[in-house]
Amino acid sequence: MATTPTTLTYTLEEVLARFEQRVDRQFTEINQKMDRQFTEVNQKMDRQFTEVNQKMDKQFAEVNQKMDKQFVEVNSRVDKVESGIQELSNEVKAVGSDLKTLDQKVSGIDKRLDNQEFINRSLFVAIVAVFLGGTAKLFGWLPR
Repeated sequence: MATTPTTLTYTLEEVLARFEQRVDRQFTEINQKMDRQFTEVNQKMDRQFTEVNQKMDKQFAEVNQKMDKQFVEVNSRVDKVESGIQELSNEVKAVGSDLKTLDQKVSGIDKRLDNQEFINRSLFVAIVAVFLGGTAKLFGWLPR
């Protein structure tokens, strides 16, 4: 068997053009696959971000509700404390006015006691004087 030589009549430009077309096709296919994968990854990430955002929104809402409840409770307690302070203030004012009244009464009693002491001292001195006078008369120290 004898082999016959074959001649190729392709130019280097044609061979390079074909090679370039194949490389371009492969790059196009690779780019398309990468675009599809990138799109899929983006979609998955978007779904996951959406899920995470929804969970975070739900948790933030729950936390806000709890904080609102606690804020309302704290405000009601503060209001109760403020009303208690106001009641105590009113009671202190009432006690203060009662003390003023009591002070006036004590000063009035004090004046009366001063008068009573003066009268008692005067009576005591008078009784002692009468007693001494009677004793002096009884023993004859004084003329009859």
